[in-house]
Amino acid sequence: MLDHITLHVTDIERSVNFYTRALAPLGYIVKAHHESTLGFGVNDGTLHSDFYLSPTDADATSHSHDGTETVSPVTHIAFLAPSIDAIRAFHAAALAAGGQDNGAPGPRPYHPGYYSAFVLDPDGNNIEAVVDWSGWFGDGHIDAGVE
Repeated sequence: MLDHITLHVTDIERSVNFYTRALAPLGYIVKAHHESTLGFGVNDGTLHSDFYLSPTDADATSHSHDGTETVSPVTHIAFLAPSIDAIRAFHAAALAAGGQDNGAPGPRPYHPGYYSAFVLDPDGNNIEAVVDWSGWFGDGHIDAGVE
């Protein structure tokens, strides 16, 4: 059910170096570059990555009980959806349950065939539902139902 997860890190270069070396024995390589975010996945010839590292927003801070300022990274979790209709239903249900819109259902510019919706849960975590057909068709494009 999980499509991918993103960890927010304080030092992107250090973390990319660590995870590149730590995940190599598991067959993971850096596959995706979305601005300053890097995606790791198995070397299977597709663009799909299931583990991402993204720099922590400098403004993502909170104050602990003793008044000190600490970094509060937000987690990103993407759930694999079976269809575009399911993504639309997820978005509507999440908003009805008290979630906050963080990206209406629609195609995304990450690569052809990527369609998703984003909501923030009550704690501010970024939750996504996604259909990603990039690896399912020879040319990476879909023509059914994507607006």
